[in-house]
Amino acid sequence: MAQGTVQVTHTGTSRWRRRTGEYASLTAALEAAADGDILTVAPGTYRENLVVDRAVTLLGQEGAAGSVRIAPPEGVPLAVRASAQVQGLHIEGQDAAVPAVLVEDGTPELTGLRIVTRSAAGIEVRGGGRPTVRACTVDNPAGVGIAVVDGGGGIFEECEVIAAGQSGVAVRGGGRPRLDRCRVHHAAGAGLSVTGDHSSLEALGCEIYEINGSGVQIASRAAAVLTDCAVHRVTGNGVTLDTDAVLTLADCRVHDVPENAVDLRSRSVLTLTRSEVARFGRNGLSVWDPGTRVDAHRCEIHDGTGDYPAVWVSDGATAVLEGCRVHDVPDALCVLDRGSRADVVDSDLSQVRNIAVSVSGGATAELDDCRISGAGRGAWFRDHGSGGTLANCTIDATQTGVIVTKGADPLIERTTVTSPTEAGFYVSAGGRGTFQGCRVTGSEGYGFHIIDGCRSTLRKCRTERCARGGFEFAQAGADGEGAVVEECSSDESTQLGSPTAATAPPAPATQTAGLLGGVPSPRSTTPAAAPEAAPEPAPETRPADTVLADLDALVGLASVKREVRALTDMIEVGRRRQEAGLKAASVRRHLVFTGSPGTGKTTVARLYGEILAALGVLDRGHLVEVSRVDLVGEHIGSTAIRTQEAFDRARGGVLFIDEAYALSPEDSGRDFGREAIDTLVKLMEDHREAVVVIVAGYTTEMERFLSVNPGVASRFSRTITFSDYDPDELLRIVEQQADEHEYRLGPGTGEALHKYFTALPKGPAFGNGRTARQTFEAMVERHAGRVAQLSAPGTEELTLLYPEDLPALP
Repeated sequence: MAQGTVQVTHTGTSRWRRRTGEYASLTAALEAAADGDILTVAPGTYRENLVVDRAVTLLGQEGAAGSVRIAPPEGVPLAVRASAQVQGLHIEGQDAAVPAVLVEDGTPELTGLRIVTRSAAGIEVRGGGRPTVRACTVDNPAGVGIAVVDGGGGIFEECEVIAAGQSGVAVRGGGRPRLDRCRVHHAAGAGLSVTGDHSSLEALGCEIYEINGSGVQIASRAAAVLTDCAVHRVTGNGVTLDTDAVLTLADCRVHDVPENAVDLRSRSVLTLTRSEVARFGRNGLSVWDPGTRVDAHRCEIHDGTGDYPAVWVSDGATAVLEGCRVHDVPDALCVLDRGSRADVVDSDLSQVRNIAVSVSGGATAELDDCRISGAGRGAWFRDHGSGGTLANCTIDATQTGVIVTKGADPLIERTTVTSPTEAGFYVSAGGRGTFQGCRVTGSEGYGFHIIDGCRSTLRKCRTERCARGGFEFAQAGADGEGAVVEECSSDESTQLGSPTAATAPPAPATQTAGLLGGVPSPRSTTPAAAPEAAPEPAPETRPADTVLADLDALVGLASVKREVRALTDMIEVGRRRQEAGLKAASVRRHLVFTGSPGTGKTTVARLYGEILAALGVLDRGHLVEVSRVDLVGEHIGSTAIRTQEAFDRARGGVLFIDEAYALSPEDSGRDFGREAIDTLVKLMEDHREAVVVIVAGYTTEMERFLSVNPGVASRFSRTITFSDYDPDELLRIVEQQADEHEYRLGPGTGEALHKYFTALPKGPAFGNGRTARQTFEAMVERHAGRVAQLSAPGTEELTLLYPEDLPALP
């Protein structure tokens, strides 16, 4: 039953209808009212479901804001089906199946409503409803804040969604609202959600924040235009576009986002103008799939807080950046996969911790009149089919200006590289590239460094003040072809570094008649990631029998010793057959070591390298031990470089990769470990005689590792399993340690150690041989604590270890 009274004032001239008066309920007053009448509602709680189907004015009493409560136990508290005016009411809904305020027709004006409800929607507009909603607040922790559906529209001015259990504002089914200076926050779904054919949203001067999900989500052929809006402090992406969505952002700000600031997929299109993207955890712009496109004009993208590129373009997508600034990010632009493309015009890429532009997987990048500065590496065209153009660009204060590798073939025109710390232009691993009218000044390394017999073309290029030399070329490839150099020049003001000695005589690069005398003659260099580094001196090679004796002296490992001896016997007999003019069986020397930690894998790998060096299979036989952290970078491009550098350090010896399975985690996502594997497989094929690779790890995990890349398993000749040490073998290791450090086991200590190792838990942290050594170290420490209390200990007291020196079982 309603509390209070409702006064209806008739404003027309036909007095005979006698509508003026007071009514005990809103329903009665609405039934008596006609178009143009004013209903003034006294304070109170009205348990009624109001239906306004006439062009009346419904007012809460002035000076009593929120005192007029419409709170029915079920159903829609307020339904508006006419061009009425409703002002100053407090709406409460309890029915989760229906909205608290429903506008179905007309152009009503809703002003100053406070909606605190647990309904399907705080305000829902549908059908022919075109309301103007001003200064209303919605607090609906159970459902949508504002829903505009089924062809509805309207204008929302200075409204606020205080809380929503789902989306803050949801538009679907062809809804077309406009938001003006609204705020949406504390929503459990997207802040703004627009989905479905013909659905659209226009927002001006709005703020979307504190959202548990995406700030703005446009999907399924919907469209939106946001002007002077801010999206920040969300838990998902700042803006998400999916499935033919179209969005225009003008003068907007997307910042403080833990995921992608803007994520586009499935043929979505974004136009971004004069907008700022800042402090994003993953990508600033993430653009995926064929037909997906972003056009950014005069925008600023900066301060990436994670380890991801500011702009990511992949799977056939397109990005256009014109007059943009990208700065203070891990990587600026990454374009990958065939069909993907980035066009960057008149833009600045600066303060980039790693790579400014990375192009791979057959993608294309076109940069015109751009400026790159303060980056680890300027532009890297990484592999076959990847290319594009750099024209009229400047690259300043980088390690290397432009890198071209693995068959990539870009066109670099009229580009200047200043003050690189390594090289201006670096081409290796079969990279190509055409360099026309390019210039390098002030390089701390070379100006142009072309290695591996790469077939690059240089025309009218110039170098000045390059510390190691203007131009450096490796010997030609196997077909006798190398770089083509035309009309290039260098001041050669400094002495070139001495070329690395090569067994074959240097082959000249292809030169045309236009080559100026200022360019140094091409010469042979050893391909390496850091060619200026001097090689380490080769270790002294021990005879094979001596090294095999060391292998035999290791505790346990009987099956391992048999495998290694069988392998070395095959290699030795093959060598002797070749010396006798006979065919030798091909022996793949790369190995897989499986087993628990501490079972001697690293030690055997080191001895294996020495044996191969003694047999003349390897030049040096040294061991380079690496793990995932040494090979996998934190950004696009760095993994291949790290892997190449590790491989180069191991040239002539053994590259030992411990816990190799970590390069292929089961939930890899965008993990760069796969890149390390792919790079390693190619290096093993290209330089199969230079390095022996041994991968090691737990048995089950290594089986998964070998299945990741089809080329991985075929590169390794055999798997050697390192069994766990038994208690007797662990005791022998402790005895060896004691003898080496001039200790002895006292009476009963050997038996106590055997019982100790038998009882020791063999969990994941159990280190086998490492555990035996740690046990010995603990015994020595406890022995020291005991003997230190003696005033004048003798030799026996100083050397004998007793059962009481054993540490407690964990």
